[in-house]
Amino acid sequence: MSELDMTAIEMPANDLAAGIDAWRDRARGWLGSVAGRFGREARHGLSVEDDLALGRHYLAARFDAGFAGINWPAEFGGQGLSHLHKMVFETEEMALGMPSGYFGISLGMPVPILMRHGEDRAFVKERVLRALRGEEIWCQLFSEPAGGSDLAGLRTRAEVDGNGWRLNGQKLWTSWAQYCDYGVIVVRTDPTVPKHKGLTYFWVDMKAPGVTVRPIKLAGGDSHVNEVFFDDVRLEDSQRMSPVGGGFGVAMTTLMIERYIATDSGGFGPHLDLFVDTARETEVNGRPAIEDGRVRSAIARNHAMRAGLDAITTRAMRMMQAGMEPGPEGSLNKLVSVRSRQRLSELALDLMGPAGLAFDPHAHAKEDWAASWINAPTGRIAGGADEMLLNTIAERILGLPQDYRPDKGVPFNQIPA
Repeated sequence: MSELDMTAIEMPANDLAAGIDAWRDRARGWLGSVAGRFGREARHGLSVEDDLALGRHYLAARFDAGFAGINWPAEFGGQGLSHLHKMVFETEEMALGMPSGYFGISLGMPVPILMRHGEDRAFVKERVLRALRGEEIWCQLFSEPAGGSDLAGLRTRAEVDGNGWRLNGQKLWTSWAQYCDYGVIVVRTDPTVPKHKGLTYFWVDMKAPGVTVRPIKLAGGDSHVNEVFFDDVRLEDSQRMSPVGGGFGVAMTTLMIERYIATDSGGFGPHLDLFVDTARETEVNGRPAIEDGRVRSAIARNHAMRAGLDAITTRAMRMMQAGMEPGPEGSLNKLVSVRSRQRLSELALDLMGPAGLAFDPHAHAKEDWAASWINAPTGRIAGGADEMLLNTIAERILGLPQDYRPDKGVPFNQIPA
């Protein structure tokens, strides 16, 4: 545990709270000063390419202002602060609609894993600094067409080729891959052992010969996810980030981190205040919907749920601050918040009546109920489908027995396709 972390843990609660409040004020001041250049209004009507370009400028400005890599070590361009500082800043940032979403996965999972497991430290430091400034973007290449939510069932393979490897296969649902420079990938390197033991973790150059990226258009009209094909892509052994056959453990660390990236207890949908405004502006039986007991009950339940999820996240952040690994509780946050967002969005559309049918394909899911509702099913699959999260909660939190697994202990190449 670093000296900084120990200081934060031993600091009296009142002093820690005062420090967080001061940090929040500083973040609000800076964000407010640049909101006119980078915030929601400045982004309105921009194409994805122009919005991404604006996002790169925003990340550079954020880096120069000392708000990049908030909980990362200073040697990697970070601020050396706590996870709580990071969560506070991102909450304030999210409220202003800053163009940081393109970089969320990059800075949330692949780059932290690179810092931990990359062997060439000079290369790692250069990649981290460029990612913090928005100059490079990383993606996470896990899901596959035949794998579903069973990560260990993947079939993309890397075979020994001289002093390196040859990569072949396909990944699916890879967010922002069309704009990415690098990615982290878990692949099968030994099909003769049980499926969890034959995987290895690499980083891959997304511009390398043999890499093909094809965007997929979603129901909401956007194309931020992709299918990625690898045809005889060369990997040097220096790109390996796990022991050969030890990739599943690194992948699980990545996924546990992923659960805590979603620190928005609203499931990345509209803020609850927007629902309150909608309830004030619409009517039920000739009266403002906000006066209806059922609507007020929905608001109260949602507020309580979000407060509970925020408490779980705060507790988890303090555990990580103490040097502990992220736990399975993050599955609760992701599962409950996105489900709740979908239900609240549906209720808002019901209250709006025919006006709720006016769908704007360019609207943001955090600002528009129709966009939130139509994109919510994607959120219930991305980052772990509901069913997988329910299994995680049942087995790792409640201690219930595992589902029956007929493939347990069976070599992967003997499992029926």
